[in-house]
Amino acid sequence: MIAAADQTEHPLSRRPQRRRRILPGFHLTLGFTIFYLSVIVLIPLAALVLKTVTATAIYPSVFAVVGHVVRVATDVRALDSYRLSFGLSFAAALLNGFFGFIAAWALTRYRFPGRRIIDALVDLPFAMPTSVAGLALTQVFSTNGGYIGQLLFEWFGWRIAYTPWGILIALIFIGFPFVVRTLQPVLDDLAAEVEEAAACLGANRWQTFRRVIFPALSPALLTGVMLAFGRGVGEYGSIVFISSMIPYATEITPQLIIIKLDEFDYVGAAGLGLAMLVMSFAIVATVNLIQHLAANRRRTA
Repeated sequence: MIAAADQTEHPLSRRPQRRRRILPGFHLTLGFTIFYLSVIVLIPLAALVLKTVTATAIYPSVFAVVGHVVRVATDVRALDSYRLSFGLSFAAALLNGFFGFIAAWALTRYRFPGRRIIDALVDLPFAMPTSVAGLALTQVFSTNGGYIGQLLFEWFGWRIAYTPWGILIALIFIGFPFVVRTLQPVLDDLAAEVEEAAACLGANRWQTFRRVIFPALSPALLTGVMLAFGRGVGEYGSIVFISSMIPYATEITPQLIIIKLDEFDYVGAAGLGLAMLVMSFAIVATVNLIQHLAANRRRTA
């Protein structure tokens, strides 16, 4: 019996069992992640940067290349395209944030006939080719035979197609699903009992929304708005038909980049792309900083 007792292992002396994971270990998954991001994101961006500082036959020195890039990126036509691209994309993202919140709330919190059909239609801009969307929007909002555009022009004198308003509608169309699909999972996790508890404590509907619902949804809402904004900044296919590419009026930066490529000015096109990359990165970094500060403020509150 003494020998049997000696062979019995003490519970505290047992070696902890390693937790079984479905995916491989940390080093392998991290290495694959870095490799994939490098191939898909970092290497193309590095190539874009190198293109703006590499001498060519036309620009034989680095100073000549950089000087041409600066001239193209700071040209009046380019500055006007930046204003149009970023301004309309930001306006479309804000509108999508407002109406996308309402749509996500209705699809998540209510049950009604045709709900699944409407929910499927939200994903239509994801599946539809952007050029097809541009043709469809032009057909709808054109003043010459457009189903809606002709009525708006005859009744109020409004022109939608071939104006900045047409670009705004196209950007709203392609950015709307980003806000809805970002908010829906968060709304599903937000229990209705929280709202009922706030009502039992005496809060009215506005107080419940401002102090309970909106703080929980604001990170997801901001993320959806930024996704719609980023999608709009780089959009080309749905805008090329409805904008008519009029310089200083309806010409966005991606269209100007295509024009530079058609003129075989690859260095100038790379310079415009680099300028948009820097501005987009600055905007995204600013939003992430605001989210980080807001999260820290909520933890310390």
